[in-house]
Amino acid sequence: MSEQLQIVCQQCNAINRLPTEKLDDHGNCGRCKEPLFSGTTLDLTAENFDRNVQKNDIPLVVDCWAEWCGPCKSFGPIFQQATEELEPRARFAKLDTEANRPIGEKLQIRSIPTLLIFKGGEEIARQSGALPLEQFKAWVEARI
Repeated sequence: MSEQLQIVCQQCNAINRLPTEKLDDHGNCGRCKEPLFSGTTLDLTAENFDRNVQKNDIPLVVDCWAEWCGPCKSFGPIFQQATEELEPRARFAKLDTEANRPIGEKLQIRSIPTLLIFKGGEEIARQSGALPLEQFKAWVEARI
């Protein structure tokens, strides 16, 4: 019997079960029927942060950023390209630390951009500062 992964839908936050061997097939949400993986980043908010950190069985890579931050803006396309190339081996999300200050404080974000990887509900890696695409992908791949 194959292992079942829990995957949180980016659209409706429903928890879906997906057999490990079907991960590359992407699948659709059982509730809203939208694709579970679309090559786009998830915007984390107070409403969906805990569910995505705690309930996704695949690693969650988070870009902590703010609209006013120049390095954050220049890193945005790199993060998006990595999302397109590495999903569904990981879920990629962005956390606007200005709009979600309590989460940023809870995570002790002191500078931005800060990159985090969560697995099994726990933070397993942290990187302060933007990285070039290949270096960022290598950093993520070494931890997922």
